[in-house]
Amino acid sequence: MTTRNALRTPTDLGENATKDISAALSGLLADTFALYLKTKNFHWHMSGPHFRDYHLMLDDQGDQIFAMTDAIAERARKLGGTTIRSIGHIARLQRIPDNDAEFVTPEDMIAELASDNRELVGFLRSTHATAEEHNDVATTSLIEVWIDETERRSWFLFEITRNV
Repeated sequence: MTTRNALRTPTDLGENATKDISAALSGLLADTFALYLKTKNFHWHMSGPHFRDYHLMLDDQGDQIFAMTDAIAERARKLGGTTIRSIGHIARLQRIPDNDAEFVTPEDMIAELASDNRELVGFLRSTHATAEEHNDVATTSLIEVWIDETERRSWFLFEITRNV
């Protein structure tokens, strides 16, 4: 078996589908890891009068985001593709920006995560469209659940920033 085919898993979706969907899933996985790490960063560095509530909420959201990662990577492998292999690979593919600031206010943390989750919804929809184009029902089904979860996180974060 050639090195190129060593990790190839048989699928009825075809070579183009494997290539397109795996690439979309790898980008999505990089963004998911970037959002996970930013959420944990803000969880660890939260301060202020709402510390407990925000700290716990971001911990829950981080767990939910992290839970997506294995399913995304395994879906790419089930299709006969490969996926990310390192932090450097994530950095090359991620579209959600890091935040390395020494201090971020709680309000800015929440607003940034709300925006990032909305951006992730767009990436999820784009990946869904790629999978749908190749009639990959299993991938579209997974993504539909993640869209709902991500919209819920976005909603919670938005409501916290609402000045009523």
